[in-house]
Amino acid sequence: MEPRGASDVAQRADRVGIYRCRRRGLHLALGFAERDDTEIAYFADVNARTLPSRLKLFEKSGRPAPRAVTDLRRILEDKSVDAVVIATPDHWHALATVWACQADKHVYVEKPVSHSPWEGRQMVAAARKYNKVVQAGFQNRSAAYNMHAKKFLEEGELGTIHMVRVYNQKLWPNAKPVPDSPVPEGLNWDMWTGPAPLTPYNVNYHRKWNHFWRFSGGDIINDAVHQMDLARWLIGRDYPKTVYSVGGRWAQDGVFETPDTQVAVFEYDKLLMTFELTLYSPYMLKTDPVVRNSDMFPYWPQNATRIEIYGTKGLMLVGRHGGGWQVFDRTKNRKPVVKAQEYGRFPDPDHKEDFIQAIRNNRRPNADIEKGHKSTLLCQFANISYRLGGQKLVVDPKTESFVGNDAANALLKRKYREPWVVPETV
Repeated sequence: MEPRGASDVAQRADRVGIYRCRRRGLHLALGFAERDDTEIAYFADVNARTLPSRLKLFEKSGRPAPRAVTDLRRILEDKSVDAVVIATPDHWHALATVWACQADKHVYVEKPVSHSPWEGRQMVAAARKYNKVVQAGFQNRSAAYNMHAKKFLEEGELGTIHMVRVYNQKLWPNAKPVPDSPVPEGLNWDMWTGPAPLTPYNVNYHRKWNHFWRFSGGDIINDAVHQMDLARWLIGRDYPKTVYSVGGRWAQDGVFETPDTQVAVFEYDKLLMTFELTLYSPYMLKTDPVVRNSDMFPYWPQNATRIEIYGTKGLMLVGRHGGGWQVFDRTKNRKPVVKAQEYGRFPDPDHKEDFIQAIRNNRRPNADIEKGHKSTLLCQFANISYRLGGQKLVVDPKTESFVGNDAANALLKRKYREPWVVPETV
């Protein structure tokens, strides 16, 4: 879409299609519908029974009802659609993004960027080849308070940084095994499965896909990728030199394949970044909406998604999605000494605004696909190490692969099945 002037914008809204509108997709649709300059033209979902209820909820926005379809390709065929929002499970992100770029659509794709490192690089290639804006759903990059925290670090106010710790801690119980069953009426299971291996329908796969390797990569990918992206951006690092990760599924018996306890270590020049995950810890609390949107800070010791940045001049604690940040100096009279701080606000509207303005001004967005890809890579590299029993992997930044490790390199890409194939040449 060509950039437009103010008069053109007043005459015509950007037309957006939403691909998958179960939870996050519906939330994004309602958010974009709040804008006077954006029209939600389509809802697409492979489950036809989902669409009527989502359309009914959308009616409350007071905006015209979108057209409901069950195949993303119907949106891509419509030349009047400017952009597509992709809110599918992880294993569909790459194929949907590549298709959309090839169809001359801009893309807002939810986190994590991709299912595998190779897919992420193909998404970057598609965005560049077709000159499309592809915004990854890393809203933290559009938050003013995070921009100010980054400036604080870049100006050396924290001193030299040698240690960063990233946390992701919550309660997410394991799932008990259930037998395969007939595909629910209205669900296109073949299309839902898409690029992943086709298996008989199982409700655990369908509703709890986050913890199965074929669809996702556990909570380091599902949720912690937000913190990993924010931490990587704040400290200004790209590829680590080495990665290793250990852990296990220890808290509860069940069918989930990904860990409920995980530690990863990323080695950079004169800096270590660690990641710690627990999924059996209900006493660890994510930043709630009240804190996100008011002049409050989380209770840091029990904040489930905090980042700790250790500099030679102080300790910075950062909360994602509106948690704000504080810098602590050495205590005085056994009381905290706060050197600097800023409250936060939830940056979801700001991220949508950045996406629309990037389209209109023909520029890259705050969370450009390549930035999101490099952050997602950290989580994917950690999972590859974990799946190989905690092997220490040496990263080749030029090829985004591993030096001298065929087993690890074999996990950089998945096998596909027709017609759900991410193409070798985008």
